[in-house]
Amino acid sequence: MKMRKVTLFFIFSVCLLCAVYPAESRTDVNIGVGIAPPPVVIPAPPEVVLIPGTYVYFVPGIDVDILFYHGYWYRPYEGRWYRANRYNGPWVYLSPSRVPRPFLRLPHDYRHIEPGYHRIPHGDLRKNWRRWERERHWDREMRDNRGERGEHGRGRDRGRY
Repeated sequence: MKMRKVTLFFIFSVCLLCAVYPAESRTDVNIGVGIAPPPVVIPAPPEVVLIPGTYVYFVPGIDVDILFYHGYWYRPYEGRWYRANRYNGPWVYLSPSRVPRPFLRLPHDYRHIEPGYHRIPHGDLRKNWRRWERERHWDREMRDNRGERGEHGRGRDRGRY
């Protein structure tokens, strides 16, 4: 009977710790269940801008980071990454090992849009991203623009489809 009380006390203590420190317990245990980021209300399908040197696109003009890569939408929140099939969620937690490598190498100032980079309509992104990647469209665009302007791939049509 005494052993049963000790076991129940231990289980109660663990549950209490999980309730008091939910984020730390999830991270420490690494169950892969995180608190989803708060919803972002975007009134219409967003335009995106290509991040130079990548095939990662970001949504400009909003206060949070939402990125598009390989057909999925990604969102960092409180040191964790989340993924969704649509730009407005629902967001699913990604373990650190599943975060795409290009996100780990993004320039710190990627939200700065340089002259010559244009917004890409949502419909064009959804329709063309596979072909753009398969054909290395932005690499070709960069080579063409480098010859045209002599600048590091930032010619007048960079970011256009």
